[in-house]
Amino acid sequence: MDLYSGYINKLIDELAALPGIGGKSAQRLAFYIIGMSPARVRKLSETILSAKEHVCYCHECQNLTDSELCPICSNPSRDKSTIMVVENPRDLAAYERTGKYNGLYHVLHGAISPMLGVGPGDIKLKELIERLRGDQVKEVIIATNSNLEGETTAMYISKLIRPAGVKTTRIASGVPVGGDLEYIDEMTLLRALEGRTEM
Repeated sequence: MDLYSGYINKLIDELAALPGIGGKSAQRLAFYIIGMSPARVRKLSETILSAKEHVCYCHECQNLTDSELCPICSNPSRDKSTIMVVENPRDLAAYERTGKYNGLYHVLHGAISPMLGVGPGDIKLKELIERLRGDQVKEVIIATNSNLEGETTAMYISKLIRPAGVKTTRIASGVPVGGDLEYIDEMTLLRALEGRTEM
């Protein structure tokens, strides 16, 4: 039995399709949006559309940005000799919150997972290799998640960049196996970064 009209049900269904939003949360958000003023709803809609139209990948690190280079890559005070490889922008944000890493990043936008049909060509590996062509990068820190996909990706990357002669390290296992970086506290991330090992 439908409790609400078609428009409310459509809104709830669309919100529930978002990751991390269950049925109850979708219903709560839908009611909140319906209770907002038309001007506020219009502003929210326009903001979502603008973000979708203007956000792109950083030309260097593949992070999300709305200009050619993200704020990290365009910051002249960052250490350009070190690149930390992460799976997604949320992992990058987690390390930035520590305030202790001053190098650059490379966002893969995924991890190798043969079971899910994700191969090396489906993530931003080619762009990483391009960045290593000069002699500016001295170390690549692999900070993929400590699960099967993250470990597979880390091993693949280390073998891929070994011929370039760049030092390759892996974050220490202060990050629990099976854990996603975006949910790990800053102190654990910092310990993992400081305890990284060469691959």
